[in-house]
Amino acid sequence: MKQDPTPRLDEAALHALVDGRLGSAEREALQARLADSPDAQQTVAAWERQRELLRVLHAEVLREPPPTLLVEAARQLGARRARIDRWQRWGGMAASVLLAFAVGWIAHGQWALAASGPLLAKARPAAEFGRQAVVAHAVFSPEVRHPVEVTAAQQDHLVQWLSKRLGRPLKVPDLGAQGYELVGGRLLAAGQGPRAQFMYQNARAERITVYVGALENAREAGARETSFRFTSESGTSSFYWVDQGFGYALAGQLGRAELLPLAEAVYRQL
Repeated sequence: MKQDPTPRLDEAALHALVDGRLGSAEREALQARLADSPDAQQTVAAWERQRELLRVLHAEVLREPPPTLLVEAARQLGARRARIDRWQRWGGMAASVLLAFAVGWIAHGQWALAASGPLLAKARPAAEFGRQAVVAHAVFSPEVRHPVEVTAAQQDHLVQWLSKRLGRPLKVPDLGAQGYELVGGRLLAAGQGPRAQFMYQNARAERITVYVGALENAREAGARETSFRFTSESGTSSFYWVDQGFGYALAGQLGRAELLPLAEAVYRQL
């Protein structure tokens, strides 16, 4: 059998390209190879879009000033490092070990304090939940081979598994009357715990997702119960609501008017 002289584009190289970790020569060489691989081009484009969506998700945090405790921790770390640099000149390897210990201790202790401070206290759990649903939909709905972890053919197992992981009996809405059939579902992780995502598809291969999960601090944030709220990011929209501390969201690449009756159908069944 004649061997293909063109080496296969591996995922590690494509990830490095999307993450900007290649030098100019490596980047140009890889981009030249991409010109002959439409599938790899589509993969890179999808990953770049996912990267941008993740940046959008955390844009508010990136614009906020650093927490005071974190700034103070950095100042203390700088002062200690200067002292340790002097010790290193005196003590060699022993001082290097001390430096590693000091950096780890300060980073762990001070970041733990900062994480419990005003930055997280200002988070709006319901709005953040809606944005998570949008990003999760944008990441997984384009998948062709692995859009879900468990398919609709194993719906009973899917519901039992996700109910156990989320700690509450779940129900899969039936959207057949609206023209959407269940594809399956998957388990996701978020800052406040596990999330379930159920994916549906219509005859035109258009997909929508139902996103479900507990909001641990919803009561304290005044979001124990909410009416429908709408959010949209980069062409993907979501209607989301909270009921008794549990969040629900319907997301899709649909306009507000098209998405609303679908969200109402999900709400009536849940």
